[in-house]
Amino acid sequence: MADTFEKNLKRLEEITQKLESSQTSLDAAIKLYKEGLELSKKCGERLNKYEAEITLLKKEFDGTFTQAVYKGDTVDDR
Repeated sequence: MADTFEKNLKRLEEITQKLESSQTSLDAAIKLYKEGLELSKKCGERLNKYEAEITLLKKEFDGTFTQAVYKGDTVDDR
């Protein structure tokens, strides 16, 4: 089963809590830190993908709306 953004984010929160705990050994903290970096990268990549798929509504001068797809720094009018 593929990891979802929400699952990865929840795991990142768990890792953060463990890293903030004084009960976590240095070895465990290093492993958690590395796992956190990987999860952070996955979440960032997924957010970038979602951002590229966001649909925007643009209001025209005549009051009508047109739909455009946001792709990074550009808008693809439809």
